[in-house]
Order: sequence, then C-alpha cells, then structure tokens
Amino acid sequence: MRALLVCVLILGCANIGWAKDVELLALGVRGGINFKDAGLPPGEQEDFEQFDVFAIMGLPWERKSESGWELRWQIRGSAGALRGAGDAGFITTLTTGPMLRIPGWRLIFDGGIGGALISKWEFGRQDIGGPFQFIAHGGVGVQLPWNLVVGWRFHHMSDATIYGSSRGVDFHMLEVSYYF
Repeated sequence: MRALLVCVLILGCANIGWAKDVELLALGVRGGINFKDAGLPPGEQEDFEQFDVFAIMGLPWERKSESGWELRWQIRGSAGALRGAGDAGFITTLTTGPMLRIPGWRLIFDGGIGGALISKWEFGRQDIGGPFQFIAHGGVGVQLPWNLVVGWRFHHMSDATIYGSSRGVDFHMLEVSYYF
C-alpha cells in the first residue's frame, strides 16, 4: 500500500521541482509462479503465486540514440497478492532501474532493485523472514499494436538475512501493460 501512496505522491507533486518531469509511462497486470528448480539457490520449500497491478513512471533522465534506441530511468510500483501453501497475503513493491527500448525490434528490456512490504511472511514450511523484503528483477517485453506490451520478468524477493536465516522467493512472471 505504501508503494502506491508513494506513486500517487510523486504524480500528485508534479508541479514542484524534479517531479514535474516524471511521467506515467504504463499501467499493467502481471502474475507469476515459482519453479523450484528454476530460481536462485537454495530454492523454495513451498509453491508460490503472485498477482498484482503495476504502474511505470519515467524519470527525467533519458538518452535517445540516432537509431531510435531509448535508455531511460524508471520507477515501478505494484500492489497485489502473494499466495503460498494455502495462505495469502498482500504485497506492494517499489523499484527503480533502467529501461532500454529498441523500437526497430519492438523490444523493451528493463531491470531494477528496490523494496517490498508484505503482510504475511510465513507460508507453510517456508519463512520468508519479515515484513520488509528486497526486490531485484529483470525482464523483456514485446511491443504489440495498440500500445500493448507483453512480457516476461524474473522477480527475486528476499530479506537478505536481515531477519536471520530465511529463504527468498523467485518468480517467473508474465505481464501485459498499456504504454501511454
């Protein structure tokens, strides 16, 4: 919830200082699951799912090449549900990182790091740690007609042992977004 409030605050303060150059780039939905053998070691002890809505805001730092390639810094915020072992909790994330758009290939590559707040961190046999988690992600999207983008994202969530010995969760997520 805090991530969405921060996003609204950034957009709402568009008339002051650097925030006037922040623009809403896209809105979307995504969902994903973990694969026990397709994540970072040591792997998960439970099966997980995550579903959320997200917004992407572009920051004023961008570069465009003569060939049309665009490199831009962005902020991603999301809110949704995290499910595992028959339990469900709320998750909200806020990350920042670069985005590379290659119009001639109709591709968008991006990545980022940031944080998440979760309402539940014990799911069956797996203890994720605590309410604050670090997030790292990278993805690729394909631009379709009508300003739609479909993509895949690897999404790692972990507490980096700040709560002791606990396990993170790695998601393979599919997403659909509308770019303005």
